[in-house]
Amino acid sequence: MATDVTALSTEVPPLRDGDRLTRTEFERRWDAMPEVKKAELVDGVVYMPALSRDHGVPHFGLIGWLWMYQTLTPGTEGADNASVRFDDDNMVQPDALLRVLESHGGRCRVTRDRYLEGGPELVVEIANTTADEDIGAKRDVYRRFGVQEYIVWRVADRALDWFVLRNGYYWPLAPSADGIIRSEVFPGLWLDSVATVAGDAARVLTVAQLGHGSPEHAAFVTELRRRAGYSA
Repeated sequence: MATDVTALSTEVPPLRDGDRLTRTEFERRWDAMPEVKKAELVDGVVYMPALSRDHGVPHFGLIGWLWMYQTLTPGTEGADNASVRFDDDNMVQPDALLRVLESHGGRCRVTRDRYLEGGPELVVEIANTTADEDIGAKRDVYRRFGVQEYIVWRVADRALDWFVLRNGYYWPLAPSADGIIRSEVFPGLWLDSVATVAGDAARVLTVAQLGHGSPEHAAFVTELRRRAGYSA
């Protein structure tokens, strides 16, 4: 039987960890592999991390924390493992993100094919087997594309880092004397990082609720309404 040259020439190669690709080629291969759940392009290099239980459990907790804030803050939107386009060499898939909607003054937009494009205001990564990538190459990409706050939960180290972008550089956002880290970009988004890492869900929930009920959160909700053209 004759070989079908046309079929061979149009076959899409699989994505492989460590491949060096353009974003266009990365997306072509990604679209041809619906069974793949996690793949990113960081400075032209493909990363395909394994997602173990030690990644999934903390991920689940932080998604719940962000979901509560989004629910009580109209004009914001969270996402879980949504791919974000930056440029021809970068298409990341953060574990979680929180953004201000375009209609309310946000920078990140939704494209015609339903991807996100541009830096979300806040990105969260669970660094289990990917700590070097999340703290190194990926953090630099987020910095360059204006992600204003970046949270990394380093599972093996039992530590959580929260960075804020100031004058083009990431600086650690330290907890106050009460042990609470308070977002500068999303007023009322509060976290006790020690309780989070320790799995003290009751304390995490209590602190989150305090943030949601704070005067600064109420003022932020009013500001978001103003940006969208609503009366206060």
